[in-house]
Amino acid sequence: MIKPLADRVVLEPKMAETKTASGLYIPDTAQEKPQQGTVVAVGPGKKDEPMELKVGDLVLYGKYAGTEVTVDDKKYLIVRQSDIMAIL
Repeated sequence: MIKPLADRVVLEPKMAETKTASGLYIPDTAQEKPQQGTVVAVGPGKKDEPMELKVGDLVLYGKYAGTEVTVDDKKYLIVRQSDIMAIL
């Protein structure tokens, strides 16, 4: 598993919608990048900025935030705590 450092957080992004409410399928090229994810690991925080998130939180993050990594065929996103806009 990934262990983030400082104020970084590892997220498992929510999957993009593949079908509309009316039943039409959305092609991969037209799918929007999801902006929600579940926290799977947190760093210890910084001296002047304690970690406010915990594992299992559902969060909303910026559209272009973080770095995507793949571990064991699963995609994760590593972001700074400041890139997370809200806990849902």
